[in-house]
Amino acid sequence: MPESLEDLVELLDLEKIDVDLFRGRQPQTSMQRVFGGQVLGQALAAASRTVEAERVVHSLHGYFLRAGDTSVPIVYRAEPTRDGGSFSSRRVVASQHGKPIFYMSASFQRPEPGLDHQDPMPDDVVPPEEAPRLATVLEAQSGRPAADWDREWASLDVRLAGVSGRQFWIRAAGKLPDDPALHACVLAYASDLTLLGASLLPHGIVIGDRRIQPASLDHALWFHRPFRADEWLLYDQASPSASGARGFATGRLYTDDGRLIASVAQEGLIRPVGLDSDLLT
Repeated sequence: MPESLEDLVELLDLEKIDVDLFRGRQPQTSMQRVFGGQVLGQALAAASRTVEAERVVHSLHGYFLRAGDTSVPIVYRAEPTRDGGSFSSRRVVASQHGKPIFYMSASFQRPEPGLDHQDPMPDDVVPPEEAPRLATVLEAQSGRPAADWDREWASLDVRLAGVSGRQFWIRAAGKLPDDPALHACVLAYASDLTLLGASLLPHGIVIGDRRIQPASLDHALWFHRPFRADEWLLYDQASPSASGARGFATGRLYTDDGRLIASVAQEGLIRPVGLDSDLLT
């Protein structure tokens, strides 16, 4: 995982190696596979580099095909599938060792006025200034020192916003440049951080439990309104279903003044590897 926000920004600044072809570097990490949010963010960065700056991403849909190798860079090919009068679409293939590890489709739109409504922001959350750091909470739950969790998430400031364990305050751990495309990539990165854990909460299990083999399978993200990823965002999560060793979770992201800026959906592997049989159905 990135060791700082500056490191995350560098990860998202891809090297162009040919037309519509980019290379993303890896952070220094002890992880055995690439964090899914990193691939999401870098793939979106590749797609964004191939569209007009005035067109902003409004949705992305990705599938994780293989575990990424943290020892070598990832190559991203952005295919310019269509540029219309208002919308542009891109397909990105991320590859390592000559094989695809991730597919993503993304759509960009020229901003325009229209009808506007949204679901209200939950009102039963702890303000971010009073919320405990997630690293401290996970230390108590997992026994792993908070300093270890802080190192894993050094580029982000994450805090527990509700006692249910499915609401978090999240923001970049520092100031970002005024580039909407970069803020979208940082949000894509952050959106994969805690979401799968929502599908474990009904079973009294936390992400990182050695009795569960977790992995992101797919990820969808819709951007509704302008935002800054370096300001507090409430990540409100729910898990409608878990079955077949897969967990499904959804999330909504709000600014601290109540604007709904993005929605997320994800299905992930939550394969039991050491749970008692009476807990399984």
